[in-house]
Amino acid sequence: MAPDPALEAFCAFYNKLDKSCTKNLHKIYTQNVSFVDPLHRIDGLSALERDFAGLYENVTTCRFVFHEQQRLGNVAFVTWTMHLAHRRLARGKEITVEGASRLVFAADGSGRVCHHRDYFDAGELLYERLPLLGSLVRWTKRHAAGG
Repeated sequence: MAPDPALEAFCAFYNKLDKSCTKNLHKIYTQNVSFVDPLHRIDGLSALERDFAGLYENVTTCRFVFHEQQRLGNVAFVTWTMHLAHRRLARGKEITVEGASRLVFAADGSGRVCHHRDYFDAGELLYERLPLLGSLVRWTKRHAAGG
């Protein structure tokens, strides 16, 4: 299958994303973008820019390794591994989280995304890394798995 230029551009952008690049989100997202992940929902490019700017304020490194990529019409799926170091998580050490994104590209042919939904284990990213709550979440996951 031939590479998809819009999907390749999306992945390349995310591999450069840091607190200085969040003002360039308009290059990959439409003005009315809807962004959803296990932690929140954001509607509109301005709100997404504010959210990302705040999020990346404490990020020291973030990179993605992209795996499978598929697109049919305006809908694409991509799986990834995120490598993240955040000052407030895991004492600033790098953590990895597996996930997938469902992207809907705008029908106008611009190659920009109008709907982005991420799927990942929020406990693995956040809750397991918090004092006290992390121990409880890990214990619950072990026991739910029969361990």
